[in-house]
Amino acid sequence: MKMAKMTRVTKPHHYFKNPASPPSQFIYSLYTDGACRGNPGEAGAGVILKDSSGKTVKKMRKYLGFMTNNQAEYNALLLGLNLARTSGVRNLQVYLDSELVVRQVNGEYRVKSPEIKSLHRKVLKMLGEFDKINILYIPREMNGEADSLANQAIDLEGGKTAGVWSPSEA
Repeated sequence: MKMAKMTRVTKPHHYFKNPASPPSQFIYSLYTDGACRGNPGEAGAGVILKDSSGKTVKKMRKYLGFMTNNQAEYNALLLGLNLARTSGVRNLQVYLDSELVVRQVNGEYRVKSPEIKSLHRKVLKMLGEFDKINILYIPREMNGEADSLANQAIDLEGGKTAGVWSPSEA
């Protein structure tokens, strides 16, 4: 299996002045967020895939059940990576507001929790399916749309209207 080239940035939230406009080698941007009501508690995921112009291509929300916040963040990342992969994306810039998950995925922090180790391995395996990928931390206020989708998934009691849609279908 071909391994994706991963860029590790020590202070990723300073890497781009405008995260909506990544360098051209990253054709798509992915914003993911996991939300939890309590920790552990009811959880949801929100995902937004944008093209190089910053236009939203697809959105997704999913109710995740009962889990910790870190598990929700990893599950949201997995859902987003899968959405990008199944959409034919090969080069991807990923933004999360979980500094812990970003640092673990980029190899800066160890993963200690057995529950998280399994999710971490799945993420690393999925990263290998892209030609070029970059995982960056952004402040919570820059990830509001993904956060809103994650909270909607929880509010919709088990994701009765969860799913993937394009903006034209909303």
